[in-house]
Amino acid sequence: MNLNVIDLGLIEYERAWKLQDQYAAEIASGSRPPTLLLLEHPHVYTFGRRGHTENLLWGEEQLKQKGIAVHWVDRGGDVTYHGPGQLVGYPLLPLGVQSLPTLQFQSQETLESVHIPQADYVGYVRKLEKTIITALANLGIVSGQRPGKTGVWIQADVHSRCPRCKPEDREKPAKIAAIGVKVDARGVSRHGFALNVNPDMGYWDGIIACGLQDEPVVSLADLLSPVPSMEQVKQEVVIAFGEVFRDRK
Repeated sequence: MNLNVIDLGLIEYERAWKLQDQYAAEIASGSRPPTLLLLEHPHVYTFGRRGHTENLLWGEEQLKQKGIAVHWVDRGGDVTYHGPGQLVGYPLLPLGVQSLPTLQFQSQETLESVHIPQADYVGYVRKLEKTIITALANLGIVSGQRPGKTGVWIQADVHSRCPRCKPEDREKPAKIAAIGVKVDARGVSRHGFALNVNPDMGYWDGIIACGLQDEPVVSLADLLSPVPSMEQVKQEVVIAFGEVFRDRK
């Protein structure tokens, strides 16, 4: 069975959300292979199941001026931002099936076996983090996980390169990728990850991202010159996805 990678380009959040529902139902019925959606969204704030309205700092008028939509959705976590220049990935994978067939990962050059964890949802999130960490390493950025926190983080010694960041923030780890997922009643995963490539970082001023006060947010554009293209980042993420999910350990 093949893992189908679909590049949706720039797509409205609600339309992509409906596509996830459609594709997940098809995956559950066996009429569609497991699928990885790669895309960008127009400016939007989304609140997960643990969202708190007080973490939205901008009022209705400012949201309108900035052209930001707001959605309450069924993923985990609190509020996050999506926008142009940020790579969003929605893996739609059958995590809950008891007898999962071997998946084949279709890259540009080769077919490779991919293992999807069975009902290990925490392990699944850790593998998404590892996917981003691997892709960033191939782009020349060292990143990692933080105990007790979801997402991918840049340590302070790397973050200190950021010319845009406040001096006090450069002394802290900074989040470069957020992760929020859902697994539906049929065991198919939804939502996924958001990696900051070269977005307008000013939009994070309107929220307390993920409900984490005083936690800096950073992008590849803050750390690398020249900034890798979105196509290059997509390619590295797809390759890393195959490497990480092929590991059966």
